[in-house]
Amino acid sequence: MLIEKYSIGIGDRFGKEGLAQLGAIQQAERAGVVVAPVWNKSFREHSLIGTRPDDVRVEADDAVRRSGWRHGYYVDADHIGLPNVDGFLAASDFYTLDVADFIGQPPDDAALGAFVRDMAPFRGALKIPGIDAVFEVTDAVLEKIGRSYLVAVLEAGRTYRHVLAAKGAGHFVAEVSTDEAMDPQLPFELFFILAALAREKIPVQTIAPKFSGKFLKGIDYVGDLKVFAREFEADLAVVKHAIDVFGLPSSLKVSVHTGSDKFSLYPIMRRALQNQDAGLHLKTAGTTWLEEVIGVALSGPSGLAIAKKIYLQALPRFDELCKPYATVVEIDRAKLPQPAAVEKWSAQDFVARLRHDQSQPAYDLNLRQLVHVAFRLAAEMGAEWTEALSAARETAGRCVQENLFDRHIRPLFLGT
Repeated sequence: MLIEKYSIGIGDRFGKEGLAQLGAIQQAERAGVVVAPVWNKSFREHSLIGTRPDDVRVEADDAVRRSGWRHGYYVDADHIGLPNVDGFLAASDFYTLDVADFIGQPPDDAALGAFVRDMAPFRGALKIPGIDAVFEVTDAVLEKIGRSYLVAVLEAGRTYRHVLAAKGAGHFVAEVSTDEAMDPQLPFELFFILAALAREKIPVQTIAPKFSGKFLKGIDYVGDLKVFAREFEADLAVVKHAIDVFGLPSSLKVSVHTGSDKFSLYPIMRRALQNQDAGLHLKTAGTTWLEEVIGVALSGPSGLAIAKKIYLQALPRFDELCKPYATVVEIDRAKLPQPAAVEKWSAQDFVARLRHDQSQPAYDLNLRQLVHVAFRLAAEMGAEWTEALSAARETAGRCVQENLFDRHIRPLFLGT
């Protein structure tokens, strides 16, 4: 099983937007570009909402059947490890191996020594095609990389082999995420991470590196665009070279996590992909939930009341809601709109603040981030939320599809 050149992770908190999401992907197909959908949902999200991995498989299969989609599609066991992977084995055929907790853990001396010995052929001047810099590789450099990433790679190997025993070779896609490291990987570090994955016999097809800047939930990239461009271009070059050197799958590509709403990056990424004829996996999730809230708010007075209720209930639960996402949200609490003002808003007032339209003066990135992490409040509402979402089916679906195609797929994969 080799994943397509382009793919997009499409998280769907409440499992109602599969057809709308696939509608956006079919728009790209009609424009001449196949982007494979990957429905992703993490163990944490399932736990907060009360869903199961099998629910995602049912949604994906149903959307594909109803839409007539003729290309590949996947269900991602998102951010899993050995403690929680078993619940995903029946439903998933894409596994994001989450090794964040193991990055920086020191390996034992024997394992480190073996890694350094195995990498000995690369000592000296390392030249990666497409990158001007030449990297001087010494035992000390290899030891430093091993101390940072070897334990994480070994853990990825344990999880991969567990999935392999259950699914069989060729029946799933493996992704490895290193994007939660403290610092961005330098090109030669990513090269040796991929070397270590090949050494573990993990046929990794997508790799999620750490980039400079901030990838915050639901809002645009915060950082230096030129620095990101250099890092992204270098990572593409490393991946291409690693395929040849280590015999990794030809489908191996960069994966960008927390990738939704990074509108300032998409033209940069598009140019780099075109220049290097490279593939990409873009992982999105919460942007669809936010469009559902927008759709419900636009559906009528009762829908607007429920959308407001989610935000107003989030205010006193700020710390609880933000804690699981502390590294990927930055909300200025003092700038959040207060209840008295919110109660007076029309649907257009609410949507102008929530929708990610930076040309709109009312756009409020603080409110947007808080609503982004407040999906568990909608889950707690139960039927009140699901009935409101059903009543707003047409409007919410249109919002989801337009957002995914117009703001994400079209600029990134079509370049228009």
